[in-house]
Amino acid sequence: MQIKIPDGVFSGYIFDLDGTLVDTMPLHYAAWESALQKAGLQGRLDEELFYELGGVPSRKVASLLGKRHGLNLDPVAVYRDKEEAFMGSLQKLDLILPVVEFARKVSAAGYPVSIASGGTHDVVTSTLQKTGLAPLFPVVVTADDVEHGKPAPDMFLLAAKRMGVEPTKCLVFEDGQPGMKAAEAAGMKWVFVQSRASA
Repeated sequence: MQIKIPDGVFSGYIFDLDGTLVDTMPLHYAAWESALQKAGLQGRLDEELFYELGGVPSRKVASLLGKRHGLNLDPVAVYRDKEEAFMGSLQKLDLILPVVEFARKVSAAGYPVSIASGGTHDVVTSTLQKTGLAPLFPVVVTADDVEHGKPAPDMFLLAAKRMGVEPTKCLVFEDGQPGMKAAEAAGMKWVFVQSRASA
């Protein structure tokens, strides 16, 4: 995987987590499918829609997937079932090394780095700890920290504020369209990370 850094001078770096630093998207897909099947889904979960929703807050994903599949479901219950299934699969995590290595390089050079993830605080924290990435990212913003998730710019603006960096001086790493739209709305340039599923 080649990382193409856009032109510009950057003072801080913001990374999405799932599908950007850690190859969790297939695990999330399997967990969502399991939870939705428990809620009445017949057959397979719409994989294309699932990947289109990359970066959208998890609780909202439950409602959107249920609506697409014509399910009358309790999004909170489905979300909880999904998180339970996902947490049970975390021993299978693989790092997306080119992106992780870039984060380590800029951090070692003294630049602030942060996480801005549509996941919940508990899941994001657990993923960072299990992969050994937690010490690398002193600033972590999750869906629990903002009122509006991606594609709204709130997460990225909060991450920039916590890093003490002007938004226009931040570079975002993302694998999903909602995250790239959020970066643009925040006045930030972005790097597209080609996840395995969307390759």
